[in-house]
Amino acid sequence: MSKAASSTPAVIPPDSRGVRSLAFKAMGTACVIQFRCEDQKAALKFLAEALGWLGEFEAKFSRFRPDSLLSQINQAAGQRWVEIDAEMEQMLDMGEAMHRLTEGLLDPAMLPLIQLWDWKKVHERLPLEAEVQKALTLSNWKEVERKPGKIYLPRTGMGLDFGGFGKEHAVDQVIAIARRHGIVDILVDLGRDILALGGNGQHPFWHVGIQDGVQTDRCIGGLAVSGYAVCASGDYARRFEHGGVRYGHILDRRTGWPVRHGLRAVTVVAPTSLIAGIYSTCVFVLGRKEGLQFAESAPGVEACLQGEQGVTATRHFRQYQVQSA
Repeated sequence: MSKAASSTPAVIPPDSRGVRSLAFKAMGTACVIQFRCEDQKAALKFLAEALGWLGEFEAKFSRFRPDSLLSQINQAAGQRWVEIDAEMEQMLDMGEAMHRLTEGLLDPAMLPLIQLWDWKKVHERLPLEAEVQKALTLSNWKEVERKPGKIYLPRTGMGLDFGGFGKEHAVDQVIAIARRHGIVDILVDLGRDILALGGNGQHPFWHVGIQDGVQTDRCIGGLAVSGYAVCASGDYARRFEHGGVRYGHILDRRTGWPVRHGLRAVTVVAPTSLIAGIYSTCVFVLGRKEGLQFAESAPGVEACLQGEQGVTATRHFRQYQVQSA
């Protein structure tokens, strides 16, 4: 975690609406917490706990930290069992639930495939099909072995990645911390994974923009959100280009290749950030027809799909829309 997130500022004055705002970096992304709290000491006490929790979470579950517990599990692949604590058990249970809900489309053991298609690298050539198939065989949650307090990745080269749900879980936990501190008006934004409670001091809700998946410097509209999360998935931000073709960071477990079926972005509104994040990614992978059906089958989940064929939304998505963000 960066220095911006490791310590709490001495003073965060409220704006004209009574909203205090803190921008910082965590988990490799830009984050913002906005909330209303009249008492300065109470506000700082909440932020200290929230930022402290985020720092500990990142230190334990980031695969980019070589000393994290997740990295220890990955480094021991094919060699030995690794002892884990209750918090890691919880994360693994969430990964298992995500895997079941999406029928294996989202897999917490997809690290070999993710590394093969690393969007941050310069790709002088695309991976060979043999390389894709090898990574696919190693990217299999069903092969992960678990015992109470222990985990084992049985083959060298296997690895876990919590990128599909870790940040979303963190959003929900920061909101839970806010509730314990008696804060009722708050918006938590961790890299555009958002959950909002109450209102912004001017309205009994918060405004959240829907980023345009094609012209990414603008929004196609806005949402009025209170008591709900908003998460977006797409190939407009994290991607690389090769031979004039765009390859995004979201991979299709069925093919081993980046998703390429005409969708550019999916925005989901759901009761929790964890649910919103899982559904936005899964809908994006499934594509317009199947993705829309998948979203409409879930109670409390609404989705907006942007792509080459225009914008499509579930039946009740419009109830959250406002004229502008």
